[in-house]
Amino acid sequence: MEPLTIGIVTQVRVTSSRLPAKVLLSVRGRTYLEHHLDRLRGTGLPVIVATTTNFNDDVVLEVAAHAGVPVFRGSEDDVLSRFAGAAREHGLDGIVRVTSDCPLIDPEVVAAGVDRWRTENDLDLYVSNCLERTYPRGMDFEIFSAARLYDAEAKATLRPDREHVTPYLHQNRSGEMRLLNLPWSGGGAQYRLTLDTPDDWKLLDALIEDFDATALNCAELVAILDANPQLATLNAHIEQKKLGE
Repeated sequence: MEPLTIGIVTQVRVTSSRLPAKVLLSVRGRTYLEHHLDRLRGTGLPVIVATTTNFNDDVVLEVAAHAGVPVFRGSEDDVLSRFAGAAREHGLDGIVRVTSDCPLIDPEVVAAGVDRWRTENDLDLYVSNCLERTYPRGMDFEIFSAARLYDAEAKATLRPDREHVTPYLHQNRSGEMRLLNLPWSGGGAQYRLTLDTPDDWKLLDALIEDFDATALNCAELVAILDANPQLATLNAHIEQKKLGE
């Protein structure tokens, strides 16, 4: 049997509501999107940017091209179809879904998830580390087969299923999925290492400027926040947006 082709698809758009063009903000001379793509390439897997056909996202092509990462453009609102299009164009058998507002995502955490998904050898398997919150936000990944993605693309009708890509899978609307959560025992589930608001930006800037966070893994980042509670308070009050918001 031929080995499965697995790639990381990250969704990007600059018209975010809470912090517009957030991934184009810069720290240490690089955009947050570039930092994100650097981390993903550390997995050794192919990386694909899935952005929209909105002209505002033309700039995403420039950043991705500079980083040497291919781009697929699709629907702004039907992100499920955008992911399916990216998977088809690149001949993927398995997809790792991440979002571009995770500039410090740990490549080793993602790679370990992919190894587990491969080992299970089950195309009906959905693997994630965020079905139950044990990691800091900003470390999230989801892994599933292209076959299951295309099935969701064909059958999902609820708007949140189209906008958020994976609810049809992890809520097992087909009745055929097997779900596996990979928990973390290192603590830090209360922390936000994601870029969604101005206060998130303050924390990430501080971590990268003062602690060289782009070179650190998840455990090292959690240790810094544990040791510097004044940093964690910068964005501790932020409420995560709910599905459908």
